[in-house]
Amino acid sequence: MLTLLFLACLVGDLLLRYWLARRQIRHVLAHRDAVPAAFADRIGLHSHQRAADYTVARCQLSMIERIVEAAVLLGLTLLGGLQALDLALGRLIESELWRQMALVGSVLALLGAVGLVFSAWRTFRLEARFGFNRMTPRLFITDALKMLAVTLVLGTPLLAAILWIMESAGTDWAWWAWGVWVGFNLLVLWLYPSFIAPLFNRFTPLDDPELTERIHALAKRCRFGLSGLFVMDGSRRSAHGNAYFTGFGRHRRIVFFDTLLSRLNTDEVEAVLAHELGHFAHRHILRRIVIGFTAAGVLLHLLAWLSTQLWFYTGLGVIPQLGRPNDGLALVLFMLALPVLTFWTTPVASLLSRRDEFQADRYAVRQCGAAPLSSALVKLYDDNAATLTPDPIHSAWYDSHPPAPVRIAHLRDG
Repeated sequence: MLTLLFLACLVGDLLLRYWLARRQIRHVLAHRDAVPAAFADRIGLHSHQRAADYTVARCQLSMIERIVEAAVLLGLTLLGGLQALDLALGRLIESELWRQMALVGSVLALLGAVGLVFSAWRTFRLEARFGFNRMTPRLFITDALKMLAVTLVLGTPLLAAILWIMESAGTDWAWWAWGVWVGFNLLVLWLYPSFIAPLFNRFTPLDDPELTERIHALAKRCRFGLSGLFVMDGSRRSAHGNAYFTGFGRHRRIVFFDTLLSRLNTDEVEAVLAHELGHFAHRHILRRIVIGFTAAGVLLHLLAWLSTQLWFYTGLGVIPQLGRPNDGLALVLFMLALPVLTFWTTPVASLLSRRDEFQADRYAVRQCGAAPLSSALVKLYDDNAATLTPDPIHSAWYDSHPPAPVRIAHLRDG
């Protein structure tokens, strides 16, 4: 039954993604030759057509990527790849802990290699075609090696700890593993702004007295404790722009992409930042962290039960080894199957995210007014080649942010 359910969900996943992608492509192309009336005075036809072509190209590439991922998934599970890998590592490695870590690491390396190929194609073909890419092959390789190093340094101890807990902590191991997972994520949140992010980008203090004064005044009004304002050299990699805040407690900092500051005026930058602070004021980020930790606890307990069920392994194409721990095998199978079985929850997450975006927009309007935020968003939609005419169903399923016409209309109507 699990085999049939898994296959049905995987085929349904592919068919639904294809149907949604085709809807998006047809809808965007059908409106390619006319800028929506609400944007006609601010976005030119050439920019609108460029956004349509960019959206279509991204949809097409994402479908190819998903088909390849599905083929790899089938190869690892029902076609016996994971079984062969587990047996081979069992013959080569005597240490049970190292054998299981090698199994998990090998699968992650394979999936990472597939993702890296598509990332390179997306960067050097798709993004370059539309003028967004500024990354050199050397920088791309350097980033990949740095990410690998960070993953090994942080992920290896975490994986070893989880596998050791699964083997040693008895029937309550899920609680201990959950505690380790929560602690690890809090550690990464603390490390990221000061130690991890600087490995990839250069951060310099914001050198604009007027904007600095405006931001500090805004942060004070929003009761946001601020430890620093920084500009990130995002233009080294991409022409896309953004802003975010990171850290927690007394170590919160605001980061602007240099590409964002080059396009927006002071009022618009303040409005974009007010939107980000709206997420803080409404505790969206804290809520998402709590939901994430709670979901992790539930999933770990589900894994604890499934790992004791023979049908869980055999239903996904693997026979567990007798007389040896199979915790790494269970962890890999769970990691592979979960996205296929939970894809159907995507629109719920998207709906909740869009609700948060509307709340943050209303907060920004109260702080800075609707005009500068609307002006900033139109510029960002234009610069990032975000389509103004997405398919409504595709948007409802995937989009974490409201589509441009709906979002701007909400700002205009108050």
